[in-house]
Amino acid sequence: MRPDPRWPHRAQGFGLVAAMFLLIVVALVVIAMARLSVAQHGTISLSIQQARAYQAARAGVEWGITQAISSGNCAQGTPSLAGNNLGEFSLNVACIRNNYVDNDGAAVSIFRFTSTAQNGTPGSRSDYAYRQLTSTIEKGAP
Repeated sequence: MRPDPRWPHRAQGFGLVAAMFLLIVVALVVIAMARLSVAQHGTISLSIQQARAYQAARAGVEWGITQAISSGNCAQGTPSLAGNNLGEFSLNVACIRNNYVDNDGAAVSIFRFTSTAQNGTPGSRSDYAYRQLTSTIEKGAP
Protein backbone atom coordinates (compact mmCIF):
# COMPACT_ATOMS: atom_id res chain seq x y z
CA MET A 1 0.00 0.00 0.00
CA ARG A 2 1.27 3.45 -0.89
CA PRO A 3 1.18 6.35 1.61
CA ASP A 4 -1.15 9.21 0.83
CA PRO A 5 0.91 12.11 -0.64
CA ARG A 6 -1.47 14.68 0.91
CA TRP A 7 -0.76 13.53 4.50
CA PRO A 8 2.09 15.98 5.33
CA HIS A 9 -0.08 18.91 4.19
CA ARG A 10 -2.86 18.01 6.58
CA ALA A 11 -0.44 17.95 9.53
CA GLN A 12 0.80 21.47 8.72
CA GLY A 13 -2.75 22.85 8.50
CA PHE A 14 -3.61 21.45 11.93
CA GLY A 15 -0.70 23.37 13.53
CA LEU A 16 -2.03 26.60 12.03
CA VAL A 17 -5.50 26.02 13.50
CA ALA A 18 -4.01 25.29 16.93
CA ALA A 19 -1.84 28.43 16.77
CA MET A 20 -4.83 30.60 15.80
CA PHE A 21 -6.89 29.15 18.66
CA LEU A 22 -4.09 29.89 21.11
CA LEU A 23 -3.71 33.47 19.82
CA ILE A 24 -7.45 34.12 20.18
CA VAL A 25 -7.51 32.76 23.73
CA VAL A 26 -4.50 34.87 24.75
CA ALA A 27 -6.05 37.99 23.15
CA LEU A 28 -9.30 37.45 25.05
CA VAL A 29 -7.40 37.04 28.33
CA VAL A 30 -5.46 40.28 27.67
CA ILE A 31 -8.67 42.17 26.86
CA ALA A 32 -10.36 40.88 30.04
CA MET A 33 -7.37 41.91 32.16
CA ALA A 34 -7.32 45.38 30.60
CA ARG A 35 -11.02 45.91 31.36
CA LEU A 36 -10.50 44.72 34.94
CA SER A 37 -7.58 47.12 35.34
CA VAL A 38 -9.67 50.07 34.13
CA ALA A 39 -12.50 49.17 36.52
CA GLN A 40 -10.10 48.87 39.45
CA HIS A 41 -8.48 52.21 38.62
CA GLY A 42 -11.87 53.92 38.64
CA THR A 43 -12.80 52.33 41.96
CA ILE A 44 -9.51 53.33 43.57
CA SER A 45 -9.79 56.88 42.23
CA LEU A 46 -13.29 57.23 43.65
CA SER A 47 -12.18 55.82 47.01
CA ILE A 48 -9.40 58.39 47.21
CA GLN A 49 -11.80 61.23 46.37
CA GLN A 50 -14.27 60.01 49.01
CA ALA A 51 -11.50 60.01 51.63
CA ARG A 52 -10.48 63.52 50.58
CA ALA A 53 -14.11 64.70 50.79
CA TYR A 54 -14.30 63.30 54.31
CA GLN A 55 -11.15 65.18 55.31
CA ALA A 56 -12.50 68.41 53.80
CA ALA A 57 -15.79 68.05 55.70
CA ARG A 58 -13.88 67.28 58.88
CA ALA A 59 -11.78 70.42 58.38
CA GLY A 60 -15.01 72.42 58.17
CA VAL A 61 -16.33 70.98 61.42
CA GLU A 62 -13.03 71.70 63.15
CA TRP A 63 -13.05 75.26 61.79
CA GLY A 64 -16.54 75.83 63.18
CA ILE A 65 -15.66 74.36 66.58
CA THR A 66 -12.54 76.53 66.80
CA GLN A 67 -14.59 79.63 66.02
CA ALA A 68 -17.23 78.72 68.62
CA ILE A 69 -14.71 78.01 71.37
CA SER A 70 -12.55 81.08 70.74
CA SER A 71 -15.27 83.69 70.13
CA GLY A 72 -18.45 82.08 71.42
CA ASN A 73 -20.14 82.79 68.08
CA CYS A 74 -21.93 80.36 65.83
CA ALA A 75 -19.54 80.36 62.88
CA GLN A 76 -21.07 79.71 59.47
CA GLY A 77 -19.74 80.15 56.00
CA THR A 78 -17.55 78.75 53.29
CA PRO A 79 -13.98 78.50 54.58
CA SER A 80 -11.37 78.31 51.85
CA LEU A 81 -9.41 75.13 51.33
CA ALA A 82 -7.09 76.76 48.79
CA GLY A 83 -3.38 76.14 49.12
CA ASN A 84 -3.60 72.51 50.17
CA ASN A 85 -4.53 69.12 48.75
CA LEU A 86 -8.23 69.77 49.28
CA GLY A 87 -8.41 72.94 47.17
CA GLU A 88 -10.74 71.42 44.57
CA PHE A 89 -13.46 70.86 47.20
CA SER A 90 -16.09 73.42 48.04
CA LEU A 91 -16.93 73.56 51.71
CA ASN A 92 -20.02 74.90 53.46
CA VAL A 93 -20.38 75.04 57.24
CA ALA A 94 -23.78 75.66 58.86
CA CYS A 95 -24.34 76.23 62.57
CA ILE A 96 -27.32 76.21 64.89
CA ARG A 97 -26.93 77.59 68.41
CA ASN A 98 -29.29 76.91 71.34
CA ASN A 99 -28.85 78.63 74.70
CA TYR A 100 -30.25 77.39 77.97
CA VAL A 101 -29.63 77.56 81.70
CA ASP A 102 -28.58 74.35 83.44
CA ASN A 103 -29.76 73.14 86.87
CA ASP A 104 -27.06 75.16 88.63
CA GLY A 105 -28.19 78.39 86.95
CA ALA A 106 -25.19 78.58 84.59
CA ALA A 107 -25.66 79.65 80.98
CA VAL A 108 -24.82 76.92 78.47
CA SER A 109 -24.70 77.05 74.68
CA ILE A 110 -25.13 74.06 72.38
CA PHE A 111 -23.56 74.42 68.94
CA ARG A 112 -24.52 72.01 66.15
CA PHE A 113 -22.29 72.17 63.08
CA THR A 114 -23.02 70.63 59.71
CA SER A 115 -20.12 70.62 57.27
CA THR A 116 -20.64 69.70 53.62
CA ALA A 117 -17.76 69.11 51.20
CA GLN A 118 -17.99 68.26 47.50
CA ASN A 119 -15.85 68.52 44.39
CA GLY A 120 -18.23 69.78 41.73
CA THR A 121 -21.85 68.86 41.26
CA PRO A 122 -23.43 65.43 40.80
CA GLY A 123 -22.80 64.24 37.26
CA SER A 124 -20.22 66.95 36.53
CA ARG A 125 -17.24 64.61 36.85
CA SER A 126 -16.59 60.90 37.02
CA ASP A 127 -14.86 61.10 40.41
CA TYR A 128 -17.47 63.30 42.10
CA ALA A 129 -17.35 62.98 45.88
CA TYR A 130 -19.65 64.32 48.59
CA ARG A 131 -19.45 64.10 52.37
CA GLN A 132 -21.48 65.70 55.13
CA LEU A 133 -20.48 65.57 58.80
CA THR A 134 -22.35 66.83 61.83
CA SER A 135 -20.88 67.63 65.22
CA THR A 136 -22.40 68.99 68.42
CA ILE A 137 -20.51 70.72 71.22
CA GLU A 138 -21.54 72.26 74.50
CA LYS A 139 -19.89 75.41 75.79
CA GLY A 140 -20.52 76.74 79.27
CA ALA A 141 -20.09 80.32 80.39
CA PRO A 142 -16.46 81.20 81.23
